[in-house]
Amino acid sequence: MSAMITLKDLTVSYRRHPAVHHLSGIFERGSLTALTGPNGAGKSTLLKSILNLVPIEHGVVTLAVPRSRIAYLPQQSEIDRSFPISVLDCVLLGHWQRIGLHSGVPTASKQQALAALQAVGLDGFAPRPLGSLSVGQFQRVLFARILLQDAELILLDEPFNAIDSHTTEALVKIIQGWHAEGRTTIAVLHDFEQVREYFPHTLLLARRLIAWGSTEETLSPENLRLAREVTAAWDEHAPVCITAADQ
Repeated sequence: MSAMITLKDLTVSYRRHPAVHHLSGIFERGSLTALTGPNGAGKSTLLKSILNLVPIEHGVVTLAVPRSRIAYLPQQSEIDRSFPISVLDCVLLGHWQRIGLHSGVPTASKQQALAALQAVGLDGFAPRPLGSLSVGQFQRVLFARILLQDAELILLDEPFNAIDSHTTEALVKIIQGWHAEGRTTIAVLHDFEQVREYFPHTLLLARRLIAWGSTEETLSPENLRLAREVTAAWDEHAPVCITAADQ
């Protein structure tokens, strides 16, 4: 299989103290990968570096697709739900790169949005205000929006956080459908049991790479212990990261 994302010696720092430290590896096209590790391990930072949302201190991220073919789901805490918009209009934002923000919405696009809402279990929710939804319902709306984007690469930051098991199962089925269609999906997760049950590949991060491969091998007791030890021993006040460019 060919590479969808290639990381070469990637270092992402805040005030030059690394959040992701000299990470190299490949996400294969069509793979389904969990990105996991202890709190503060750099998981969300890695996703944002792939999207060029945070500055890269050192190294290279190479993508096999343009930005227009990438869908990104941030953590819900990063999304402002107070904007007065309907559920349907929120889902239709998945089409904005094709129809523009100031163009009329074609009937076909509206029909696709309604079909996406039905696919995520929200048939009949289209006219509701976005702010009236529960956390789980809102997450379903965001998944419906991704369905409209028809992306080749899908990046999900804690997609199951603070939602009930029924909603989690529904969203997992959608993710598995993307995998079956050959889309590349990476999800940040902190629940190791969910990782083991649903994701065949795992990247275990503790600011630096601990393990990357099949989930069974990556989440070995030894690797999990090492991840905890590395994270606990990390010194926030250590000297700044020295890269090849500094030498």
